[in-house]
Amino acid sequence: MIAFTQKNTAMAVFMMLSILFSCTDGRTIDEPGNLVPKTVDQDSSIPSISINGAQLHAEAFGPENGTIIIALHGGPGGDYRYLLNCKNLADLGFRVVFYDQRGSGLSQRFSGQSYLSLGAGVTDLMYDELHTIIAHYRKNPEQKVVLLGHSWGGMLASGYAGKYPNDIKGLIVCEPGGLVWDDVKDYVKKSRSFKLWSEILNDVTYLDQFISGKEDQHEILDYKMTMLASKNSITGEGDFDPGISWRSGAVIMDALFDSGDRYQLDFSKGLQYFHAPVLFLYSERNKAYPDSWAQKISSKYKDVTKVKVSGVGHDGIITNTNVWNSQTKPEIITFINGL
Repeated sequence: MIAFTQKNTAMAVFMMLSILFSCTDGRTIDEPGNLVPKTVDQDSSIPSISINGAQLHAEAFGPENGTIIIALHGGPGGDYRYLLNCKNLADLGFRVVFYDQRGSGLSQRFSGQSYLSLGAGVTDLMYDELHTIIAHYRKNPEQKVVLLGHSWGGMLASGYAGKYPNDIKGLIVCEPGGLVWDDVKDYVKKSRSFKLWSEILNDVTYLDQFISGKEDQHEILDYKMTMLASKNSITGEGDFDPGISWRSGAVIMDALFDSGDRYQLDFSKGLQYFHAPVLFLYSERNKAYPDSWAQKISSKYKDVTKVKVSGVGHDGIITNTNVWNSQTKPEIITFINGL
């Protein structure tokens, strides 16, 4: 998703200067709503729920008693807007739930230290948030729940299945970069053209000439993250479309990757106790995700079906409407109906 290009540099500078010179009414660039959209705690009109001390941007579609499908976005720090093709699963009687994870998208922001202070337990924070999300939408104990995670969301879903192996009936993962930390780092090196870990906010030196942000100045840091999105010929993603997402969560992304490096986070932990079926989707055009890599990552699941989605790259598994309707959605429907 992220790569440096001259086109993006020029665009970022132009947009930043436009914003700076248009702020003539006394507003500051880090004021909510100026650089990036407001979060749910800043705008009460955005649909939200309160979960484990955080106000999260969330929506659900379809009958309340249907099989629950919880869509987990990538990042970390992304938002669920690009997953909204999944919404039409509600027309088939499924209860489809979307939420921006803590510190991500339009959900409430928290300090980087609030994550780093948890040490390796930062992943438990994310798992327990998802656990409470499930409890919030589940109307009876017998109601089936399926997790559908893309990229980082696939890693989060896998880690959750390992911690709560009896809580869900099925797992759908779309190109999780890796499950053990060495694999995550290996995948990032193959799929990105520059460092993605904790140095990312300092690497954007060209933007620092016009805009800088301290550790928890979320509006500024989130804006800088958005400016890093562009075409990635390695993973097969297209040119960045601002309309496909709402807002990045720079602080939580930085904190989670920093924690991964420090504590060698393992998203495969406990998966040996997860016996429910897994649908593993990967794309034809992601050069960093060949058949051998898909085999390596998917080998962590006990009961897995691998499907290669043709004609698209990493995001296109879900975002490409034609491929979604002709390949991805039919595979998902067949998988869930077989649970």
